Amino acid sequence: MELIWFMIVAFMLVCYVILDGFDIGAGIVHYFVGRNDAERAAVIRTIGPVWDGNEVWLLATGGVLYFAFPMLYASAFSGFYLPLIMVLWLLIMRAAGIELRHQLEHNHMWTSFWDFVFSLASILLAIFFGAALGNVIRGVPLNSEGYFFEPLFTHWGTTGETGILDWFTVLSGVVAFVALAVHGSNYLAMKTEDEMNLRARKVVGVGWYALVGVTVLSLLAVMYVRPTLLDNYYALPIGWLIPLAVAASLAAMKYFNAKGQDRSAFISSGVYLAMMLGGAVFGLFPLVLPALDPANSLTVYNTRAGDYGLSVALLWWPIGIIIALGYYTFLFRTFKGKVKVGEEH
Repeated sequence: MELIWFMIVAFMLVCYVILDGFDIGAGIVHYFVGRNDAERAAVIRTIGPVWDGNEVWLLATGGVLYFAFPMLYASAFSGFYLPLIMVLWLLIMRAAGIELRHQLEHNHMWTSFWDFVFSLASILLAIFFGAALGNVIRGVPLNSEGYFFEPLFTHWGTTGETGILDWFTVLSGVVAFVALAVHGSNYLAMKTEDEMNLRARKVVGVGWYALVGVTVLSLLAVMYVRPTLLDNYYALPIGWLIPLAVAASLAAMKYFNAKGQDRSAFISSGVYLAMMLGGAVFGLFPLVLPALDPANSLTVYNTRAGDYGLSVALLWWPIGIIIALGYYTFLFRTFKGKVKVGEEH
């Protein structure tokens, strides 16, 4: 039963990364694709109907984590209290930037301020989310009771008295920043026309090289920091399809961007995000929160809820997910098509 719920949590997390990822990515490249107030308003309108729905996947993932793996939820939220509060404020700031910008659209100072808030919050969110994944891969100083505390940074090393930020977790943040910037640019290229479309494609074209570079660096860094991550790949060789899919998605992204097939390029970047996250999950399993002392690590087996709760929840989860997917289908079909500068979407 715990394996089913582990896959469910992984699925929901991937959905969040792909869907809210293009929202965050749009914020990262906000100033590159939109050169004036009207164009930046168009960037906001491309994500306006969907961004808040995309964030629901984060809340839903947290909710599922709470009842399926309560010990993991308690440990992670206590140990990562500081960065989680920072992420919460960044989510609030990004939402404020989106919602308040249009209140005084004819006031340049007002719109410029909220554009800056929206972009800055998106940049920092990408970095913090990436650093969070880096912490999970590296391991945290869990004690025998399953709790820990980490300061924001210490000596920037990956052993000993670690902090939330070190060279490895910062590199993970950079990977997330570049990947979401490219993903968001692919989305904007798919949703915009003319000059904005060309700028978005150019960001993808340039960012692709950076993405390849940081992807290779991150893989080398992971093998240095946690070489045991490859154990599952050797035990189940089918897992090697994941890095092959990462390479194929990068190649497809470059090809479709060069051909101007924006929808296919966007799907390719979504596959890249899913495979990168899936590769980390596959390599870590059955660990869900590794400890620097392996004896204290949390797994899907020692953090699971009781059989009764997991069984009952498995009855209503498919109903909820069908409703959610139906809603998303309706939403994206309703607001399909290009967003034009100066016109309501």
